[in-house]
Amino acid sequence: MRGVLVTGASRGIGRAIAMAFAAGGDRVAVQYASRRTDAEETLRQLPGTGHTLIEGDLGDPGTGERIVAEAVTALGSIDVLVNNAAVAPAAGTHHPVADVPLHTWQQIWRRMLDVNVLGTADVTWAVARHLIDRGTGGSIVNVGSRGAFRGEPDFPAYGASKAALHAFGQSMAVALAPHGIAVTSVAPGFVATERQSTKLTGPDGDLLRSQSPFGRVGTPEEIAATVCFLASPAAAWTSGTIVDLNGASYLRT
Repeated sequence: MRGVLVTGASRGIGRAIAMAFAAGGDRVAVQYASRRTDAEETLRQLPGTGHTLIEGDLGDPGTGERIVAEAVTALGSIDVLVNNAAVAPAAGTHHPVADVPLHTWQQIWRRMLDVNVLGTADVTWAVARHLIDRGTGGSIVNVGSRGAFRGEPDFPAYGASKAALHAFGQSMAVALAPHGIAVTSVAPGFVATERQSTKLTGPDGDLLRSQSPFGRVGTPEEIAATVCFLASPAAAWTSGTIVDLNGASYLRT
C-alpha cells in the first residue's frame, strides 16, 4: 500500500486520478486550494481507508512544503506524487495579447506561473527530498497539456506554463534517476470534465469532438489510467517521457 499525493484533486482529472489510486489499494492525500466541498466529495468517494484532505494554494510561497509535510504525517509516507493542480483556461483567465491591457496580462501570467510552475516545483522538491532521505525510490507524474505543443493563443500563459512543466519533468527525470525516482508527464487534449460540460453541450461541442478522428473527447478516467501505469514499478523505464493523451487530435513530430 503506497502513499499518494494528488494535487488539484477536488474534481475532474484530479478526482479521477485519486479514485484510480485508491481503487488499487493506495492511501491518497487529496490536495485542494478552495473547493472544499468538492474535495470532501472526492474523499467520500474514495474506496478503502487512510485517505486525507489537505488544503493549500500552491500559488502562495511555502505552501508546497507544508502540503507535503502534512501528507507525510497523514499517510505515513509519500511514494507517488501526481502534480495535477493548475490554473486552467477559463473566462477569468482569457488573455489574448491583442485584447487585454498590460496589468491584466501581467496578473494572469504571474498567477498561472506561480501555481502551474513554481508551486509545482516546490511540491516536487519537497517530495523528492522525502524520497531521497528514505532511500526507497518512488514516482512523480506531471499532468501537462497538448497546449504546450500546439500553442494556446487565447491563453498563452497556460501553454507556456505547461511547456515549462514538461521541461521541468524531464530535468527531474535525469536528476532523480540515481535515487530510483522515475519522473514522467502526460499531455492530455480536451477532456470531458465538469468544468468543460457547458462547452461540450453547447454550439462548439461538435467542433471539439471532431478534433479527434475518434469523434469524441477524452475522459478523466482515461487520463487516470495512464497516470496510474506511469506511477507503477513496471513503468520505471519510461522516466523522462511525455505521453500524449489526445486521441490523435494533435500529432507532434
